[in-house]
Amino acid sequence: MKTRKLLPFALAAALFALPLAATAQDAEEAADEASMFSWNAALATDYMFRGVSQTDDEASLQLGADLAFDNGIYVGVWGSNVDFGTGGPDIEIDTYIGWNVDLSDRWNLDLMLNRYNYIGEQDGYGSIDYNELIGVLALDETWSFTLGYTNDVYALDDDGFYYALGGSFELGYDWGLDITFGRSTFGNSTGIDDYSDFSVGVNRDFGPVNLAVGYYGTDGSGDDNFGEAADNRFMLTLSIGG
Repeated sequence: MKTRKLLPFALAAALFALPLAATAQDAEEAADEASMFSWNAALATDYMFRGVSQTDDEASLQLGADLAFDNGIYVGVWGSNVDFGTGGPDIEIDTYIGWNVDLSDRWNLDLMLNRYNYIGEQDGYGSIDYNELIGVLALDETWSFTLGYTNDVYALDDDGFYYALGGSFELGYDWGLDITFGRSTFGNSTGIDDYSDFSVGVNRDFGPVNLAVGYYGTDGSGDDNFGEAADNRFMLTLSIGG
């Protein structure tokens, strides 16, 4: 979920701040530091997570930043507004650390430990913060298989697994197609039924802005679990990054 289209502007600003007597080596070091940092921002008509609305079918503003190192290790933070009903939190902030490595010319592996942090819930609602380990194996930057695991899904003190197969394809005229099919399974004590989710979307860059339109949904078990929040729906997203 990262783009670097605005990096030349950030780099120019960094170089301008250097003393006029800076050496070529100093400039090169500044360029390396700038390339380690990336950011992203998005405005969307909803916030869908594994087929379920996190904003009660309302708009979302999402912001994120990452710091990546030459050895493949990266750290980052990402946030969005959320709405889980009366007394629930208002903001989700994800903090994560990961490792990304090319296994070959065709295969890439990304391992990440993510912490879902929720802020703004009223007293008595209870904390729903939890951790999840996520691995993504990608082939030719086209196909990806995702496996997620947590031993405390939704802070319910039981296991949760997520499996997903995704594909990204070029359609021509600078348009791209993204498809995902996922499956969430839960430990018995959670009282949540296993369910499937899917998404189909197209996207295109217009200058520095990416426009994406997607259709998201779940099976009947998703509706049983989450009610109207799991209804099938379209979502429009405008995003930018650097």
